[in-house]
Amino acid sequence: MDLYTTVLRKSAGYWVALCLENGLVGQGLNQEAAIKQLNEAIASFVKVYKIEPNIYHTSLTIEELHEFLSVDDTKLVS
Repeated sequence: MDLYTTVLRKSAGYWVALCLENGLVGQGLNQEAAIKQLNEAIASFVKVYKIEPNIYHTSLTIEELHEFLSVDDTKLVS
């Protein structure tokens, strides 16, 4: 069983799950749905990677994580 590190945050009314090991994301109306979508994305990626091992993948950089966590969800009112 592979273990992955996931960061969850709410963005624009949706939950987003980000995998730190590969940068894949899942989105849903609640945390469980976002994690389920992320699990499906990871499973699909693993299938493709077994066939095409030259596909580039890497862990997220600290800068990419910071950007994910610091996106401002406030809406501008004019």
